[in-house]
Amino acid sequence: MMQPQREKKRREADDAVIARLVVAGNHFEVLVDPSAVQALKDGKDVDLRDKLPQDHIYKDAKKGDKISDEFLKKQFNTTDVYAIAKLIIRQGEVQVTTDQRRTMTEAKRRQIVDFIARNSINPQTNTPHPPGRISAALDEAKFHIDPFKDVETQASEALDKLRPLIPIRMEHVKVRVRTQAAHYPKVISDIKALGHILEEEWGTDGSWTGLIEIPGGVQTDLEERLKSRTKGQVEVTFVGGLG
Repeated sequence: MMQPQREKKRREADDAVIARLVVAGNHFEVLVDPSAVQALKDGKDVDLRDKLPQDHIYKDAKKGDKISDEFLKKQFNTTDVYAIAKLIIRQGEVQVTTDQRRTMTEAKRRQIVDFIARNSINPQTNTPHPPGRISAALDEAKFHIDPFKDVETQASEALDKLRPLIPIRMEHVKVRVRTQAAHYPKVISDIKALGHILEEEWGTDGSWTGLIEIPGGVQTDLEERLKSRTKGQVEVTFVGGLG
């Protein structure tokens, strides 16, 4: 292996976490990129071919004590390192350093804040809450972030803590968008990216009007995008909430 590749593998191993599964009293460990752990714990499918700094299953990863293919076959009915690694990560425990846990927790916190900001509104004004307000309220609520727990579950739990502090409700809303035909090709991709078209019609004056369902928190983002695309020649009107 060339020196740069060796150095890359060494850095990956230093940054990796250890996932451990105990089966019938036997320890099975794998070194893995922390980002892959979080994705797999969230139920996503991950290609581990570039996420394992060492393509081995260990009895003790720190000591480099590898497990033979024969024993892996006996325990898991396969010698596929990536398939076994996924099982270990999903079903086992993950050992992380303090710094690794802090980094993963901060990343999960940002995801939770973004999810809540995107999918919720202030029911008093029917407008989104800025992410900074949600983040500050989470601090005030002293909400605990689990770096290995999925975003949607924690967002739901966080809402229970936020409601006594700020008016907030998870909601999809309807908005009506109207623009001239010349601007339709400029705005339709953003509309489809952020929402779902419920109804649309072409006016006799050449205008296009669409009734759009969007997450409550993207109203401002949608309006700003469309005004930028059309140089302000678009109407975006709040119609109502869907609950």
